Amino acid sequence: MKFLGVFRRPTLLLLLSFSHFSLIFASQDISELEKRLNKINQEIQALESKIKAERKKEATLLSQLDEISWKKGLIRAEIIRLSLQMEKTNGELASLRNDIDLLKRKVESEQRAMEKTLVTLYKYGKFDFLQFLLETGNMSAILTESKHLSYLASHQKKVIADFLKAMSELKTAELAQENKRKEIAQFLEEAAEKKRQLEAQEAENKAFIQNVQRNKRIYEQALQEQRDRAEQLQSLMKRLEAEELVLPFRFIPFYEKKGKLPWPISGKILTRFGLERHPQFNTITMNNGIEISPSPGNSIVNAIHPGKVIFADYFQGYGNLMIIDHGLNYYSLYGHCAEFLVEKGSLVREGQPIALVGDSGSLKGVCLYFEIRFKSKPLDPLQWLKKR
Repeated sequence: MKFLGVFRRPTLLLLLSFSHFSLIFASQDISELEKRLNKINQEIQALESKIKAERKKEATLLSQLDEISWKKGLIRAEIIRLSLQMEKTNGELASLRNDIDLLKRKVESEQRAMEKTLVTLYKYGKFDFLQFLLETGNMSAILTESKHLSYLASHQKKVIADFLKAMSELKTAELAQENKRKEIAQFLEEAAEKKRQLEAQEAENKAFIQNVQRNKRIYEQALQEQRDRAEQLQSLMKRLEAEELVLPFRFIPFYEKKGKLPWPISGKILTRFGLERHPQFNTITMNNGIEISPSPGNSIVNAIHPGKVIFADYFQGYGNLMIIDHGLNYYSLYGHCAEFLVEKGSLVREGQPIALVGDSGSLKGVCLYFEIRFKSKPLDPLQWLKKR
């Protein structure tokens, strides 16, 4: 029994130490997930506010397109939130499994301690103490056994209480584990529903674009609205031009890279810079940039030159629009993005991923709208990009 008293407690302390460290690691992981969840929740609130505000305005073709885009963005954000919640719950589930393994070993240890205590008490508890004294010739042994028996008797209740406590903790952990499994199943079900909603919004977006492209009156109305937005973009560029930027690092001047700049994304050119005639309606439009349909499997938009992100927000007619200042009054613009990978104020290098291609605000489906400007003047991007 001396050995039991010596080794049982350190074993439990070791188990509890492992449990403590696992909780530290789990809390760190969960803390990072909480930050990501808070960020996506803020994005969801912003999109909900945009949709609510847009419904109060007078409906236009571009505003209808905006609302569809924001609904799609909202559903995507909700799917990301569900994914993060599932990741968090899976982490908590893994931690619970680890705790359950530790608790099972703790229960087994407490059970062995209790069994040994009860066996010893049963063996020595029902005896004639006088007979015991008569049969034992060694007074030192008598005193030692008497001391052990007293110790066992006094700790009987504690040993049993520890065992019952360990059993209760194990049952609680197993119940929590089952609840976490149910949460994950619920997240999967909600994610499947959100996917169906996103597919419905994609179909609505496609039908809307097809209607614009087939109906000359609606198409011309959309063109006029886009011209108005182009003028507003021109005003924005003039304001940004007034805030001339000095980049905090050395770089090759933008003008020295003419004809050598990398493409922001590989793909097919849908619209070219300058005047363009519609093949069906015979209408003429002035394009300040180009639109690129991405190659299959290619969704990353890259910066064409070092610079600083000075604008990254939704701009009607251009969807999610990013503007990069390359210094010396040269700018590149990236529209119709699905998602930004860098924030306003970020310094970027040439070839760095900055966004994902999308169809926000686009009347041609998934494509990248791309401009190059000197001050507020649009330049033909094909004269600046590498020849293909």
